[in-house]
Amino acid sequence: MEMERILTESEKDVRGLPSAVFTDVDGTLLDGSHRVTPRTAAAARALAERGVPLVLVSARMPEALSEIQAQLGRPGPVVCYSGAYVLDSAGAELLSCPIALGCALEVRDYVACDAPDVCCMAYGYHSWVTSDRSDPRVVREERIVGVRSVEGRLEDHFSERGLHKFLLVGEPDAIARAEREVGAAFPSLAVVRSSATLCEVMSGEASKTRGVRAVCEHLGISQRDAAAFGDGGNDVDMLRAVPQSWAMANAPAEVRAAAAHVTALDNDHDGFAETIFSLLG
Repeated sequence: MEMERILTESEKDVRGLPSAVFTDVDGTLLDGSHRVTPRTAAAARALAERGVPLVLVSARMPEALSEIQAQLGRPGPVVCYSGAYVLDSAGAELLSCPIALGCALEVRDYVACDAPDVCCMAYGYHSWVTSDRSDPRVVREERIVGVRSVEGRLEDHFSERGLHKFLLVGEPDAIARAEREVGAAFPSLAVVRSSATLCEVMSGEASKTRGVRAVCEHLGISQRDAAAFGDGGNDVDMLRAVPQSWAMANAPAEVRAAAAHVTALDNDHDGFAETIFSLLG
């Protein structure tokens, strides 16, 4: 795929364009059925024509973002695992903030003992490991992201490099309790609910903001002139860090409060795409 030309900062200043657009994926870029709509694909093409990078910033693993990039017709860097793993357009590592394997094993055992009603999935680099692929919550996640997990023990699939994220899936009350208790038991880790039924556990050094910063440094562009879009609790730090930020109309109140703006439409009505077209004029 041919690489797009990125405008210089002076060119963007003249045209009033953002230096780059960073966007969350599920609940933001994609509709409620986790699809790229024709209008969103058109917005991505319009950004490319103006030389503005479109960077996916997601809790997903790299393999779960490649098909979305293909549908958008946009190569480029990706911020994976909510900022814990960042890759350039060729797949080379720009940033990695893993959880040490020993600590990861402690988290796994703690969740199994203290939150047995929660499904705990582990992700690191290009691997996704679960203890039971037949669990309906795993089956649903595989269907959404279009990637197959691997069943097994963490010790057999991750080296001393560690892993990047745990995803805890369960009923809202169970996830709220897991967020509190895992956060208290492991204060050095970042424990953030991305939705009512999902909670992410990552290195305390990882955040979407740090991932955005790594991409900006790589591209030689200014973060202060970038735009960001998000809808979940794991987007709040990014929305606060980027001056031109939009929370989706479908975002919870606390996420909307963190952003400079709120889109007029939700993700089921092309809220991201319509905002982009408005920005481009």
